[in-house]
Amino acid sequence: MATRKALTGFLCLGIAVLVLHAGYGLAESPRDRIRESVIAGTWYPGDPGTLEKTLRGYLDAVPETEDKTPFAEPPTALIVPHAGYRYSGQVAAHAYKRLQNAPFDTVFIIAPSHRVRFSGVSVYDGAGYRTPLGVVPIDRETTTALMQSDDRIRYVPEAHAQEHSLEIQLPFLQTVLGDFTLVPLVMGDQSLSTCRWLSEKAASAARGKSALIVASTDLSHYHSYEAAKKLDKVVLDRVAAFDPEGLNRRLASGECEACGGGPMVAAMMAARHLGADDAQVLNYANSGDVTGDKSRVVGYMAAVFWKSGSKKQSDNSSEKNGPGLSKAEKALLHKIARESIVARLKGQSPPKHDIPSPTLKETRGAFVTLKKNGRLRGCIGHIVGRLPLADTVREMAQAAAFEDPRFPPVTASEFDDMEIEISAMTPLKEIDAMEEIQVGIHGLYITNGRRSGLLLPQVATEYGWNRQTFLEQTCRKAGLPKDAWKASGTKIFTFSAEVF
Repeated sequence: MATRKALTGFLCLGIAVLVLHAGYGLAESPRDRIRESVIAGTWYPGDPGTLEKTLRGYLDAVPETEDKTPFAEPPTALIVPHAGYRYSGQVAAHAYKRLQNAPFDTVFIIAPSHRVRFSGVSVYDGAGYRTPLGVVPIDRETTTALMQSDDRIRYVPEAHAQEHSLEIQLPFLQTVLGDFTLVPLVMGDQSLSTCRWLSEKAASAARGKSALIVASTDLSHYHSYEAAKKLDKVVLDRVAAFDPEGLNRRLASGECEACGGGPMVAAMMAARHLGADDAQVLNYANSGDVTGDKSRVVGYMAAVFWKSGSKKQSDNSSEKNGPGLSKAEKALLHKIARESIVARLKGQSPPKHDIPSPTLKETRGAFVTLKKNGRLRGCIGHIVGRLPLADTVREMAQAAAFEDPRFPPVTASEFDDMEIEISAMTPLKEIDAMEEIQVGIHGLYITNGRRSGLLLPQVATEYGWNRQTFLEQTCRKAGLPKDAWKASGTKIFTFSAEVF
């Protein structure tokens, strides 16, 4: 059995394997240079047959469950772990299985530098990366264009020489994609400014190609099992909300950890530039789940980002009349809301419902609005999801009926005549300019210090407001001056809501 010290080494940072390559001789042209594997035989099997069998085993073990979002087109980006396959290979397989038979020509891998500090980003200026499964050729046209476009992107030999976080993704990609070209990007610094300009450069270079963006990262390091799960949940929530700015803030504040936080933020931003607007965390585990040693663990996550318009419609697609929820799902949510209020009126616990729909099990925010004779009678909700959507609606329905401080509790005699309106929320997105607001589509959430205010999308439509009036009214809702949306320290967020 390996010693604890050796085991810990392989969890993320690994044992530095010093390899002398004949390929680095002075007589060799950079265009012919092959970056040889430095972790084959340690972090993953060095024998091609064993490696392929290992990878197929991981991929075959990913369950074909109905809550996995199907795609009409391939996803835009992935987040995958980069520890030794023994520890994180099964988690990574949940993301890579989405790529089987996908027609990607080019893969951009954004990885962190573990061993070398430098400014900017390093792109490998050679011919390819070798693994036991063969050589992955570099997309020389793209890497050259990137270096010519910005002097912050350059070749730093030490950044690639012993770095495991990029290489460890290649055998998985070779297995699921077959032939493809590589754009290997190693981040020397992971500041938000670097993430922003790198995401723009990567998206610009990927646009027009059949390209995939991959972020390589592990999560928290060497905490107890339970502490790691709490830290990592902060990352999972921001990824699921497709909120790279929020993820960056929480990483910077120490609310969570990730050795590849910059690659995650940059890849999410690049995916957004390329039109992706939805995200899903596919799997999470930590090293304690594998080794049984839960005293000092490392966290791993697999996630996917895609354009929501590329989802395959389900068999009941003919019933879809809104983005994401079918008529049957909406009817069930209305039933849950109404029956939970009726149960409270009778002094009973809300009934339990069978929830067959994966969509209703997603963690999402929601508001429930009650109207009597067309007039507001109660409205309470959560902007950010903390519970599955069905549970959120159940709780918010009771809160709107009995806990809205603006109104007395609903009585049994009036409830039969009330209308119930449900607003299922999308994640918050911080904006920089008022021109990003789409009246009638976006709701607003404005914060400044301890004050905050929210107005749902339908409010602006009902009152005929333009963007500026919508901003001013949301400021007033927050108890701020009407022009506070222009003030330093004010943050403006948009969101959408499916109202039914």
